[in-house]
Amino acid sequence: MSADTSGAEEEQYQRSLSTAAARNLTTTTKTPPQMQAISSRWLLRVLPWVEVSGGHYRVNRRLTYKVGGGRVGITGAESRCQIIPPSLREIPLLAGFQDEEVLAELAGRFTQREVSAGETLVERGQPGDRIFVVAHGKVDRVSAGPFDTAASLPPVGDGGYLFPKALTDPDFTWDHTAVAATTGSLLVLSRQDFQAVLDRSDALAAHVERFRAAVRAPQNRHGEAEIALLSGHAGENDLPATYADYELAPREYELSVAQTVLRVHTRVTDLFNEPMNQLEQQLRLTIEALRERQEDEMVNNPEFGLLHNVDYSQRLQTRSGPPTPDDMDELLSRRRSTRLFLAHPKAIAAFLRECNRRGLYPDPVEREGGGRIPAWRGIPIFPCNKIPVTDGHTSSILALRTGEDDQGVVGLQQTGIPDEYEPGLNVRFMGIDEKAITSYLVSTYFSAAVLIPDALGMLENVEVAAPGS
Repeated sequence: MSADTSGAEEEQYQRSLSTAAARNLTTTTKTPPQMQAISSRWLLRVLPWVEVSGGHYRVNRRLTYKVGGGRVGITGAESRCQIIPPSLREIPLLAGFQDEEVLAELAGRFTQREVSAGETLVERGQPGDRIFVVAHGKVDRVSAGPFDTAASLPPVGDGGYLFPKALTDPDFTWDHTAVAATTGSLLVLSRQDFQAVLDRSDALAAHVERFRAAVRAPQNRHGEAEIALLSGHAGENDLPATYADYELAPREYELSVAQTVLRVHTRVTDLFNEPMNQLEQQLRLTIEALRERQEDEMVNNPEFGLLHNVDYSQRLQTRSGPPTPDDMDELLSRRRSTRLFLAHPKAIAAFLRECNRRGLYPDPVEREGGGRIPAWRGIPIFPCNKIPVTDGHTSSILALRTGEDDQGVVGLQQTGIPDEYEPGLNVRFMGIDEKAITSYLVSTYFSAAVLIPDALGMLENVEVAAPGS
């Protein structure tokens, strides 16, 4: 009995050093701090960067008579939509008009009209006397094609407008048929209501007359002041005299900034700096977060972000919902020398699903640093998770021509700034407070510019949800 007890007690004693104790005498193999928020940031990597002196970048263009052409702003719920009065300046007829009270009166005269999918709004060839603004939904357009065939025009989505000439031309006829592609809401202003405001406002009447004079001025198909030329002549003809006129008030881009104050206790940097430098690791993670914010601003900032600087003529709607090869071809055809597409990963997956459904398998292209990336017609489709997905269902796809030499899209930065840590980013020592905490100001300066309108295009309302999801 005692022998058995002795054997049991002997088994309770530890015979060797435990691993928990041994770890106290070892240096643990470890990684630098990891961060889930780091993305590929392809936009920052592929966009050509222009050096900006003095913090401003001026984009000079030829004088353009064709102004406006943006998206009308809508507010309110679908049951009661209203136009944001200043956004009426996006309609060419009202571009540059400054009287806020008149704009508010015009916005208040729009009436709401609910439409259902398949409903015909207007028939081509019929007299037209009103303008339509799409508050919610999508409108398909069909015009007369050659050989007595119908030709589809690009659909019009939220904020788009139809038939602005109907407000001032008493002989205007609908030049195409408009059909509601989805259930939605329209805001309608009749020529009679517009004329009532015009008769009471001398400022509006003068503005409309200036607009008509600009429309009559010689201009090319892009709305630029015409350069007079003579060609195909023989003999001693009098040659036209001409010059290239410039915009008097070109757009200027001011460098934006993303900043934060990094705080590190001196005790940390004094006692815990081996084997990794704590300040360097703190800076590395902070800079990664700043670069993520920089790309987000370059996509979404209301002043210079790419999504908000697409010309209305370069905004396309999908034909059926998901992004199809036909949609991508139309987006591609809107500009020369498209360098890249930029899309949310879900939009890329939706496009590849459509390709698979049609039995198409686009060849990927090689990317910087090795590896392959999806492409269409040989143009890479770079993922960008900063492009929003609205309500988990719809997103956008951007197409860019890049570089100053090609009149494309460029990134703006200024290098050589004081205490520069990376190009366009500096880290400045701010001192040590009474709590022994060291502070560093971390700043990055940047912006983006679209040199001419057709350098940037967008496919809107791209359905990204998989069928049945």
